[in-house]
Amino acid sequence: MNKYRQTNDTSVFWIITGITVLAIIAIGFVAFGESKSQAQVASYETTSTSRPKVVVASHFQDFGKMNETDEKTAEFTIENMGDKPLQLFKITSSCGCTFGSVTINGKKSREFSMHSKSNWTGELPPGQKAIVSVTYKPSIMPVKGEVTRAVYVSTNDPDNKELTFSVKAYVE
Repeated sequence: MNKYRQTNDTSVFWIITGITVLAIIAIGFVAFGESKSQAQVASYETTSTSRPKVVVASHFQDFGKMNETDEKTAEFTIENMGDKPLQLFKITSSCGCTFGSVTINGKKSREFSMHSKSNWTGELPPGQKAIVSVTYKPSIMPVKGEVTRAVYVSTNDPDNKELTFSVKAYVE
């Protein structure tokens, strides 16, 4: 009986050890994958003469009246007026009902919102334009009355490290 118990205890020990090792390896793969998934972001000083320079025509759009079941999207144009590539990254929003995406040269990023992890990085060459889309879906977080929501986009322009694009609606 004693020998059987010792064998059983040894088996349990090796099973737990094996599961622990597999868990540590899995965590390592996830951490390594996330650290490599975002491109290296170039940084510049505000005093640099050669750098990206973002220009945004508009930061705000009023959707007017909306029903709770409606979905509306505003598009904002940004342009790189500098002489170095403008990098756009860390896209997030002010609410789970608001989504942002970026289109550069016809390629659209996935949609990002408040709770999504944004490891996407887009690069806008000098003289080029991109579109930032802000979609508001009031049915996700039902609210009545006047509502303002925003999408945030980080950049490597030292004068504009974070851009804010806002939409307003009156939800009926």
